[in-house]
Amino acid sequence: MTTRHVLVGLDGSPQSEAAALWAADWAHRLAAPLRLLHVWPWLSTDNMDRSRPGDPRPSALDALTGVAERIRRARPGLVVKTAVRADDPVDGLVAEARGQEILVLGTRGLGGFAGLLVGSVSLAVAARAPIPTVLVREGTPASGTGEVVVGLDAREPADAVLEFAFTAAGLRGTALHAVHGWDPSAAWAYGGLMPPLVDLPVQQDTETAVLTQHLSARRAKHPEVEVVVDARLGGAASAVLDAAAGAGLVVLGRREQRHPLGLRLGPVAHAVLHHCPVPVAVVPHT
Repeated sequence: MTTRHVLVGLDGSPQSEAAALWAADWAHRLAAPLRLLHVWPWLSTDNMDRSRPGDPRPSALDALTGVAERIRRARPGLVVKTAVRADDPVDGLVAEARGQEILVLGTRGLGGFAGLLVGSVSLAVAARAPIPTVLVREGTPASGTGEVVVGLDAREPADAVLEFAFTAAGLRGTALHAVHGWDPSAAWAYGGLMPPLVDLPVQQDTETAVLTQHLSARRAKHPEVEVVVDARLGGAASAVLDAAAGAGLVVLGRREQRHPLGLRLGPVAHAVLHHCPVPVAVVPHT
């Protein structure tokens, strides 16, 4: 049986080191090995010459080794492995992620060369990775007590997203804050778009009841997790971002559906990833 690792993409940036420390805490809680990976097209350990000016490979390996040693000193019982892969950063990370527990990245994005938009590689990986992908900002503490916030569509909550969120809350020993942002449907009339003719308090009760019902099976499976049910009037992204204040982790789903330009993140995930101050996990689901 193949061992499932907590995988981290490292590029030597402060964001990626913060991601490695966060991932080490997750691996410790999960009792899983940690794998630190650097991916770059021209990296290969074959015939490496440390005396060759401008060769990035020795510094990449040194950075990996340095982070690995710091993690081993902080967590003596944790198995920490390092690896390099000569590949496109996005393609390499997506390929390496198959069969692993989770993938953790810094929000800066791997590579960071001049002209690369901040976070573009991380966003591309989060849109394609076959496993949950966590994006971590610089300055994020390696461990914390903040609750886990999960953004859900109360009408179509994904099982994979719910299971990851409950498991994360259980591992961290925190509450799970389930958030559903909803908007009343507008109606067309002779004068154009009209305000919805609904009783908002009644609709609020209905949305809360639907969300509660969908959470019931997972609550029975994870009785140790305290659950806060939060159906809010307003957009989904703003509801999640409001709830994220003081949280330790935000969990979102990513539907596995093809786009003419390839797999892409939805607008809610984009908004949350760009503005959320805490780590965000993107969980693929069908």
